[in-house]
Amino acid sequence: MDTRGRLIAGSHNRNEFILINADENERIRSVREFSGQICQICGDEVEITVDGEHFVACNECAFPVCRPCYEYERREGNQACPQCKTRYKRIKGSARVEGDEEEDGIDDLDNEFDYGNLNSIGSQEVSEAMFSARLNTGRGYHSNASGIPTHLEYETSPLSSDIPLLTYGEEDSEISADQHALIVPPFMGHGNRIHSVPFTEPSVPLQPRPMVPKKDLAVYGYGSVAWKDRMEDWKKRQNDKLQVVEHQGVNDGGNFGRNELDDDPDLPMMDEGRQPLSRKLPIASSKINPYRMIIILRLVILGLFFHYRLLHPVNDAYGLWLTSVICEIWFAVSWILDQFPKWYPIERETYLDRLSLRYEKEGKPSELASVDVFVSTVDPMKEPPLITANTVLSILAVDYPVDKVACYVSDDGAAMLTFEALSETSEFARKWVPFCKKFNIEPRAPEWYFSQKMDYLKNKVHPAFVRERRAMKREYEEFKVKINALVATAQKVPEDGWTMQDGTPWPGNNVRDHPGMIQVFLGHSDVCDVEGNELPRLIYVSREKRPGFEHHKKAGAMNALVRVSAVISNAPYLLNVDCDHYINNSKALREAMCFMMDPTSGKKVCYVQFPQRFDGIDHHDRYSNRNVVFFDINMKGLDGLQGPIYVGTGCVFRRQALYGFDAPAKKKPPSKTCNCLPKWCCLCCGFRKNKNVKTKEKKKKPKHREASKQIHALENIEGMNESSPEKSSIVSQMKLEKKFGQSPVFIASTLLENGGVPQNVSPASLLKEAIQVISCGFEDKSEWGKEVGWIYGSVTEDILTGFKMHCHGWRSVYCIPKRPAFKGSAPINLSDRLHQVLRWALGSVEIFLSRHCPIWYGYGGGLKWLERFSYINSVVYPWTSIPLIVYCTLPAICLLTGKFIVPAISNYASLVFMALFISIAATGILEMRWGGVGIDDWWRNEQFWVIGGVSSHLFALIQGLLKVLAGVSTNFTVTSKAADDGEFSELYIFKWTSLLIPPTTLLIINIVGVVVGISDAINNGYDSWGPLFGRLFFALWVILHLYPFLKGLLGKQDRMPTIVLVWSILLASILTLMWVRINPFVSRDGPVLEVCGLNCDD
Repeated sequence: MDTRGRLIAGSHNRNEFILINADENERIRSVREFSGQICQICGDEVEITVDGEHFVACNECAFPVCRPCYEYERREGNQACPQCKTRYKRIKGSARVEGDEEEDGIDDLDNEFDYGNLNSIGSQEVSEAMFSARLNTGRGYHSNASGIPTHLEYETSPLSSDIPLLTYGEEDSEISADQHALIVPPFMGHGNRIHSVPFTEPSVPLQPRPMVPKKDLAVYGYGSVAWKDRMEDWKKRQNDKLQVVEHQGVNDGGNFGRNELDDDPDLPMMDEGRQPLSRKLPIASSKINPYRMIIILRLVILGLFFHYRLLHPVNDAYGLWLTSVICEIWFAVSWILDQFPKWYPIERETYLDRLSLRYEKEGKPSELASVDVFVSTVDPMKEPPLITANTVLSILAVDYPVDKVACYVSDDGAAMLTFEALSETSEFARKWVPFCKKFNIEPRAPEWYFSQKMDYLKNKVHPAFVRERRAMKREYEEFKVKINALVATAQKVPEDGWTMQDGTPWPGNNVRDHPGMIQVFLGHSDVCDVEGNELPRLIYVSREKRPGFEHHKKAGAMNALVRVSAVISNAPYLLNVDCDHYINNSKALREAMCFMMDPTSGKKVCYVQFPQRFDGIDHHDRYSNRNVVFFDINMKGLDGLQGPIYVGTGCVFRRQALYGFDAPAKKKPPSKTCNCLPKWCCLCCGFRKNKNVKTKEKKKKPKHREASKQIHALENIEGMNESSPEKSSIVSQMKLEKKFGQSPVFIASTLLENGGVPQNVSPASLLKEAIQVISCGFEDKSEWGKEVGWIYGSVTEDILTGFKMHCHGWRSVYCIPKRPAFKGSAPINLSDRLHQVLRWALGSVEIFLSRHCPIWYGYGGGLKWLERFSYINSVVYPWTSIPLIVYCTLPAICLLTGKFIVPAISNYASLVFMALFISIAATGILEMRWGGVGIDDWWRNEQFWVIGGVSSHLFALIQGLLKVLAGVSTNFTVTSKAADDGEFSELYIFKWTSLLIPPTTLLIINIVGVVVGISDAINNGYDSWGPLFGRLFFALWVILHLYPFLKGLLGKQDRMPTIVLVWSILLASILTLMWVRINPFVSRDGPVLEVCGLNCDD
């Protein structure tokens, strides 16, 4: 191209040059017309290789990059082409970097570890060149997908407004303010590179030092780099980023996966908004190290104990000895499975202020992620609608942007009572939600807020608070009257079923045969609160049910909610709570987002589990309803491994994890080099590496795990690799339909990792699609319940679902806020508590007998070994009921027969037994110390472990074996027998169930054994008391553990139902008579007669 001797100015980022003082037609031309290939990073010409061709860094798009920039990008950058984002492959002569071991090719051993040879440019110069290139991008110019403006855009763009005038920082009256620019002084430029500019004091004006001071500025024409505008824009962005704002939650969302601030090198790293949103708090070494030492010591003592037990059998009671040894071995294995997952306990701390700083900027829409909340209910007669309404109200009033929250209530019983109660709840929410947010009250469930015994005026200084609180309490009382009236009306169902307000029959009159129903109560534009503000969405869902279909109970209902929510709102995170678990901490969702949205560690978190806390439990917690040991000790231990197990409620999920995708893969650490060894060693290693690469090519197998990192690429979901893009797309769509079901709208939503729904879709079309995805046949021939969503196959679907996620490489997080996040109600009477434990144990037995048993499932995935130990323990523990019942029977047998499971104890045996008991006590004490658990809670947990083990676990084992092996479903009914009035009156309600028989029988036979043993010792004299102490200690151990059960049987006024007495006395009598027949006090040869010495004949 002929420049005609005129001055040329250009921009390498915009791929253009300018002829100063030229006419408009020749002012801008492409750099490619003017010279050879130009590096699009630093602006240098691309070098010519030894083959006489231009150096090509990317073989996919041939984006022009010079050799030094290619080396720097691979060594210090993201190792990818700036245009097509394809990872750079190692070219011969280049140093090896992390990730190159995965590529096939010929090793270049001469340059493989030569990181210092950059051929013509230093790292500082390359860094500065790349930084200057980044500064010149993204300043308002239009660009294509690669970030480079197209040639057509420059030919059509006007010059007068886009290209500012070149000045030396001086204001010129003839030049408009928006066209000033700054020429780089000669000492700041060197060729095409830009070096760092020393910072000066802003108060001291920069003196211009032009080469030709008297030259007219108009002669310079127009330039391409607006430095003044850029500096002002940069300063403005810095102020926005460093701005500290108060927490306010409104507006809609944006990109929450990785914020643009995270990639901005200009922002200081010490800014609080860029700090981690949470941190781990390891247990103090003064607490955890003694605990670990005691565990190791206890293992050694167990070894010595079994060494003694196996080498010293009891010959005259060999059966009792062998039985006891087998039980003790089982207990030791069970203890190991329970103990070692607690080896790395941790606690966590969240920073809610940093979450607001990062995702909630003043004057900008909130960037917090959306959350869909699931509430499940079935029978409103067993789960009172008022309790469900309080849970829903606490969700609607949560401290979170209203447009980011959607509450879905699943009514699996299709009850019109639930529907009408939700309608009343939505009306009351219009008053309750603004009241909660105005005065920042806690908790936000009205029933529990108004019933708490505390000074409600504490920290409340608003003058209108007392007046508005009284008015709101009256409103709530009226709301309760309406709900209770609905419950009273629903007690008597009309013969023809219920009808709706317009006379239409209620679709759910037949619970087992009805269509799917969806009703949006809140969330549309017509409904706002009393102050005119928007409310969160409230949606009623009742899935379709037809005879002949398997509906999978709660797991099926939860999967239906997953699909409905994906079509309507498609939030990337889900919270599920039971209908009786209300949100006690209004910032609970923010607590979870501190883990989920953390840019450093949040991507691998599949769910955040909160502990379960309960209201309405008596102070003594007789039956260990709070389960404090599990939630404050076991779960903290699991959090230090791969995360806690899912317990069924109070859990925030990542939607993509529920879809069965794998966790993002970790970057492999750089391979070890041997720079310290001679060169022949490297040659040997290189030969072996080449050999391994060739072997890998020959034996390449399709990957079992999916690459969730590339969710948007359909062909990667099941390892497909088709030559034709159209054919690949069709096959991919078929694979997705096979996995997720026949719904294009739902399938499209699964590929959106950050959630969201199309803006131009009408609500009517979305509701129509939502009705389709809750049809009873939608899951047929899909992977729902197998690999996607809540997993079927057990009544405890929670354990199975969390287990599958951990097998996919995800990790979970345990969050314990200072104020409990959720609170619920628990069965506090004995029969209901045993029935609850029976259900949990039955689910574990079903998992144990299924293909998902953690003993043999999930190897080769991402499940850690100690985490596997925990899951094995969670499905094996019901089997402990058999050795536990046998072991609790042994004391009575020993007392009745006069024999014992241990021979005459020597001094060595005494030391071993004492050391074992001391180590058991020390382990418990140290656990209570680092877990923050009281001794009362720990002892109640030990007691109920025995009570549940000899009752609920045994019946669950029998019921599970019958169900899985024989296909027989059994049910243990619970019947209410008596009740008392007063506080905690439910604690003293007695409900007869067959679960009460085994522990009652054990209590009676051990008490009988103690009586018989003491009577025998009295009859036989002083010598028989010594052997009796060991048997008595054994029997009293059983009685002490069963004491809460005995207290529950006697009730508040020492009453016991007749049927319990009849069954227990009958079984105890049979066992006692059997003992009398087998081994009475008298010898088998009859009584021994001796001559008394008196002459009776006289």
